[in-house]
Parts: sequence; structure tokens; C-alpha cells
Amino acid sequence: MRNRFAALVATATIGASFVFAQPAPTYTPPDAATKELALGIFKQLIEINTTDSVGSVTAASKAMQQRFLDAGFPAEDIYLGGPNDRKENLVVRYRGTGAHPAILFIGHEDVVEARREDWTTDPFQFVEKEGYYYGRGTQDMKENDAILVTTFLRLHKEGFKPDRDLILALTADEEGGKSNGVDWLLKNQPELVKAAFAFNPDGGGVELQNGKAVSADVDASEKLYADFQLVTTNPGGHSSLPVPDNAIYHIADALQRLQNYSFPFELNAITRSYFEKLATLEPAQAAADMRAMLATPPDAAAIARLSKSPEWNSTMHTTCVATRLLAGHANNALPQMAQANVNCRILPGHSREEVRQDLIRIVNDSKITVNYVDEGGKIYATAPEAKALPPVALQPEAMKPLEKLVAAYWPGTPVVADMADGASDSIYTNAADIPTYNWSAIELETSDVRAHGKDERLPEGSYWKGVQFWYDYVKTIAGGE
Repeated sequence: MRNRFAALVATATIGASFVFAQPAPTYTPPDAATKELALGIFKQLIEINTTDSVGSVTAASKAMQQRFLDAGFPAEDIYLGGPNDRKENLVVRYRGTGAHPAILFIGHEDVVEARREDWTTDPFQFVEKEGYYYGRGTQDMKENDAILVTTFLRLHKEGFKPDRDLILALTADEEGGKSNGVDWLLKNQPELVKAAFAFNPDGGGVELQNGKAVSADVDASEKLYADFQLVTTNPGGHSSLPVPDNAIYHIADALQRLQNYSFPFELNAITRSYFEKLATLEPAQAAADMRAMLATPPDAAAIARLSKSPEWNSTMHTTCVATRLLAGHANNALPQMAQANVNCRILPGHSREEVRQDLIRIVNDSKITVNYVDEGGKIYATAPEAKALPPVALQPEAMKPLEKLVAAYWPGTPVVADMADGASDSIYTNAADIPTYNWSAIELETSDVRAHGKDERLPEGSYWKGVQFWYDYVKTIAGGE
């Protein structure tokens, strides 16, 4: 979930004692010992299959648990648990003085499915090639899991004593499945993850264009995730006697109507500020279109031109797209059933049920039923009415050191808050009154975002910059010595 420019939103009045007393350190690559540690952890995590279908998050959690035990973390400060033997989460507490409330860091260990035949490398083999690290999870998000583990181990080895506890939760099923780890921990072990605020590196980061950093994004708001099932049934029959009333044709026609439909244009405080800032940076035509789109009333032609960009379109609209199809039971028989999964990313202020009703209207076919599919795959005739949470207040305690360190690592690059195009585990921590900031410190070319795709990869230099950034940043916001 990587956006571009936006503007900082509401801040909370919290004592700004956690700022640099000295100038922020500029980027220096990690030393050889740190590189060896960080690369070993990264490789180990990539090569543990943590997909929902056949993988084991527990295996990854246990591997990291052993690293913390071997480093001398007390066993009582390490928790391993979850709803079943494949979905156990790891929670590690780094003890501080307790002068300030704890900070939580969350990172999901599960990854999206990946088929070997689709990739040029084995997705579950860590491959170093031509300045990149390849493997499923190198961008989403085992690189940041490895970075956070490395940071905790590195600080512990140095004997660093923070002014507050630091909590790391490595969890299951963010990408899908029935056992979301953050949700499970909040419901079953809430005291383990109780914190003043949290960081989730599953979003945000530094956007590069042709090697130049253009923004350092912090996700302060998210769209609402939802899956819907379009399904129709038919008596079927022999394929030698085709009839117009074909279940597959019904679904195909419905998806064509969905493809041609655009949800209404809408901006909120964050996305309006996003485009206001972008209008000062984009080439002439795009900048003019953004100003026209921001006018009252907004210019429809400008909106249409800007909507040709998938990223800008997603920022201005709820989006729904077909992602899976299932139909028929034999090659020589008319289909008795056809269905499609439609994945939606819903703008704040709208509910899943509202969008389900929109889909019924868009499909416009009485023979097609539109159901809601929850995160565990259960199907319901109606969807939840809950709407996306409001934006997170940007606390100076977290943001001031971040801005200063970003300025040192990526000079001249603004730290900006944005709305993520999707949803992350932050929906659970924010709902539990733990303000959560999606920030990764990973720099990526906007043209090379491969999360969830084939040949997922991460530039080597981006990894090492992230390793060093989090070390400097955690030391700063944790206080202590």
C-alpha cells in the first residue's frame, strides 16, 4: 500500500520530549556483523513458506523465537500462541525502565500465494541477483519483519536500556485466512500488546522516481477491504443444446457492467490535501487537472483524465474488481453454477453493506445473487454496516523524530500522511485505541512495486537503509541509554 504526496493531518498535543538532542545521524551502511545478522534473518524468513494454503506461520514464529532466546531474552518475555498449530504468533517484550508507556511494532509473517511456474526464480528461495533480493515476501513484508527482529537483537546486544517497553508482534493471516494474528492477540492476550501507539511497516515508505526520493509516506488512513461473491445457478443440460440462459454468460455480462462502472468521485480531508500538494509538483497538464478537480464544482473532464492513473483513480473512488472465477462441472455440460469474487476497496465513510447494495444495482440481474465474503471465507447474505475508522492523529512524539531522521537520510524529502489504497492489520490496533502509523523506511521505485506479484524483489540498498533507519529511529523514540 504505497501512495504519494499528501498533507499532514490532525496532531495530538503530547510532550515532544522524544526529539533529537543532537543532529540526526546521516545514513551510514550497517557494519559487517549487523549485515550478516540481518541478511541471515531475512533469508531464513523468506525460505519458510507461510502461505495460508500449505505454509506455517508457526514455523517462522518459532525460528524467530529461537533467535531471541539464543540472544538472551528472558523466556518469560517471549510469547508464542495462536488459534491452531499453523498460525501461532510471536510477541517479544524488550524491557525498559517503564518511565513511559510501551510502543508496539507489528508485522505479519504470512505471504500471498506464489506458484513456482509463474516465477523466474523459486519464490520460496532467497535469491541475490543483480543488486536485488528475490523471494515471496521481500516487499510484503518479511523484509521489515527481519529489520525489526534485527533491531531488537542489535539493541539488546549493546545493552541499550529504553525508557519504555518495546513490543514486537509477528503475526498470522494479514493476507487472508481465518486466523488474523493481531485480531487474535487483541481478543485473547490484550495485555501483551497494550501500548501508547504502534508502528506497522506494512505500508508507507519512501517513493522513488528514477532514483530520486519524492515523498516519505506515512499511512494515516485506510480504505475498507471487502470481498463479494456474485453467483448464479441454472438447471444446466447437455452442451449440444445451448440456450441463451447460460450461467457463465450472466456472470460475464455482470462483470462487463462492473468494469464499465465508476464509483462516485469523492475526496476527504486527507485526499484533498494530497492533491493540493501534488498539484504543486506534477507536470503542467496533470497539475492543471488537479486544480480543476479541486475546484467547486469539480471539473468532470479533469477527473476523467486523472482517473486514467490507477493510483489516482483509487484515491478518488471506491474500486471493485473481479479477482476469481468459478463455473461449470464438465466440458460437455451447460454450467449449473457460475460465480465470481469481486474485491472492493471502499472509501472511508461508506460501509460494506452499502457497496453490496451498489453491486446489486450495477449488476442489474435478478438471477445473480451478491453475497458478502468475510475474511475467513464464510458467505453471508448481507455485509457489515461498520465504516472505516477516521484518520489517526499524528502524535509529535512519533512524528517529530521521524521527520528529522527522514531529512537526514533523504534530504529534501517531505514526510507526508496519506490514505492507503487498501487495508492492513492497523485496522485492529486502531480500533483498540492504539494509534498506529504505517511506515516502512523502505525505498522503492514507483514503477517496480511487486508486492503480491511475480518475481517479487527488493533492492539490496533499500534493505540496508531500512535496517539502519529503524535502529536509529527506535533508539530515538524509545529514549534511554
